[in-house]
Amino acid sequence: MTPAPGLGTPPRAAAPDLLRSVFRRHAAGVAVITARGDAGPVGFTATSLTSVSAEPPLLSFGISTGASSWPAVSVTDHVGVHILGEHQQELAATFARSGADRFGAPTVWREGPEGVPVLDGVLAWLVCRVVGRVPAGDHRIVLAEVRAGDPTGTGRPLLYHQGRFTALRD
Repeated sequence: MTPAPGLGTPPRAAAPDLLRSVFRRHAAGVAVITARGDAGPVGFTATSLTSVSAEPPLLSFGISTGASSWPAVSVTDHVGVHILGEHQQELAATFARSGADRFGAPTVWREGPEGVPVLDGVLAWLVCRVVGRVPAGDHRIVLAEVRAGDPTGTGRPLLYHQGRFTALRD
């Protein structure tokens, strides 16, 4: 790569620790992504959820190819997207913890449209059709089109900031 005039040597790629340190300062909403797997439901906590397009209604999220949910997400046609409320810190922690029984008690869920696991008590949920999986380093960016959902949950959103779950302050 040739540097722009007057800018000197092009920068080298930064260390992963720099990226992590900067993004600890970025407050993000907390979502749980679910899918139907061969051995039962799978899911994980995500802070990478992004609205991509209104027409057609598309969203995206990132998932590590080393995540326990990746084998199911890599082949499924549909996923569930759940926006968590500040009252759901324990649920977020359960879906973030390796080896946890994510769909056992006290998690309350039901089978939703397209057989996707839908969590109860969330601020909002969507069922989406997967339209793409884009390689991105050790992750995949999943693009999905909204097909069904419910935005009528009550409460305030759960956030992730400085390495912990937190709530909005008045």
